Amino acid sequence: MRAIWPLGWVLGGVAASLAATAGLAQQWPTRSIEVVSPFVAGTTNDLMADVVLDHVGKYFGQPFVIKNRPGGDGTAGVAAVVHAAPDGYTLLLSSSSMTAAAILHKSLPYDALRDLEPVAMLGGQPSVLVAAPDKGFKSVADLVAAAKAKPGTLKFASVGVGSASYFAGERFRLAADIDVQHVAYRGPVEALSDLMAGRVDFYFVPIPPAKPLLAQGKIVALAVTTPFRLTDLPDVPALAPAGYTIQPYLFWCGLSAPANTPRDIIDRLNAAIGNVLRDPAVQIRFRGMGVSPIPMPPEQYGKFFADDMAAMIKLGQDAHIAPVE
Repeated sequence: MRAIWPLGWVLGGVAASLAATAGLAQQWPTRSIEVVSPFVAGTTNDLMADVVLDHVGKYFGQPFVIKNRPGGDGTAGVAAVVHAAPDGYTLLLSSSSMTAAAILHKSLPYDALRDLEPVAMLGGQPSVLVAAPDKGFKSVADLVAAAKAKPGTLKFASVGVGSASYFAGERFRLAADIDVQHVAYRGPVEALSDLMAGRVDFYFVPIPPAKPLLAQGKIVALAVTTPFRLTDLPDVPALAPAGYTIQPYLFWCGLSAPANTPRDIIDRLNAAIGNVLRDPAVQIRFRGMGVSPIPMPPEQYGKFFADDMAAMIKLGQDAHIAPVE
């Protein structure tokens, strides 16, 4: 027989719960905060978080400790945060890898949009479309013309299916309506080496490893994956103004919390992170990593996350990207 609880008890319990949550938010933080990074230590995401959270920790008077929990292509760490208490003491270093997971896995043990609260965007790492000088490409239009002249012969490099370079290449292939081959490499060093040797024709690479080669004239830059020109590469056009309706692709990183984390905690975190990201010294540190700081309120970050998820799912369908399991 199902128990029927008196309405007064139910409303009283809800009120007590809300009061307890409000009290928790007012006291937070009274101890260290764990920030789960779902990959091995030393990634660009970790470096971004180290810079920002060191300042945020000093502001709140409590340390933000990054804990790396790799496994399941990043899904294990995300799942751990989803099931953590929504008290502000466990946060997630969320990233574009989470939207990639939505198409690389047949199923996930969580719903990233439902089970997490957006806290703040930290930054994004754009890529630059590069080619070898010997190819003779002076613009994106030259590259597209060459691909259309010999369908199926040009090759683009990436550091593997699921990487930022792979998704950028696939988005460009679809936007330009060209037939090209994908070649996967272990890392950017190997990909750039084969690019310079002429074994592949183009590559979307993060800016830091590309800059010294661009300065030496060993590779040429055709476009950046942002809707605007970048300070670091002011003479390189963006893809959209070049005539391609490709959605700008960033390898981005942010901070999320378990669903139902008190809004006051999220707002206080967002404000503190926004202040840090506007600090000129922090911006210089980010530029050294090839990262652009992107402060935005929680609602905007949530929309960005949802839009990126939708774009990634569409890419998976359009490019026929098969799940890995």
